[in-house]
Amino acid sequence: MALSKIQRRQRIKSRIRKVVRGTAEQPRLAVFRSNNEIYVQIIDDTKGTTLLAASSRDKELSAVSGTKIEKAAMVGKAIAKKALKQGS
Repeated sequence: MALSKIQRRQRIKSRIRKVVRGTAEQPRLAVFRSNNEIYVQIIDDTKGTTLLAASSRDKELSAVSGTKIEKAAMVGKAIAKKALKQGS
């Protein structure tokens, strides 16, 4: 029997997470993409904390209209600015 879409995604995620670990020196970038929005986090797995987060639902980004691709680019730039500002 074939896996459902959710089960397939969980299997892929667990396979990736076996290898990828974020540290304080080199944190992990986690991206979640829904049909309409995009969410990005920078994570330190050793402490189990989210260092930074940005999404297309943030106040400054949600006011700007555009395609999903343009919103994703804006979220990428926003998380990069936050990371540079914090020094991650």
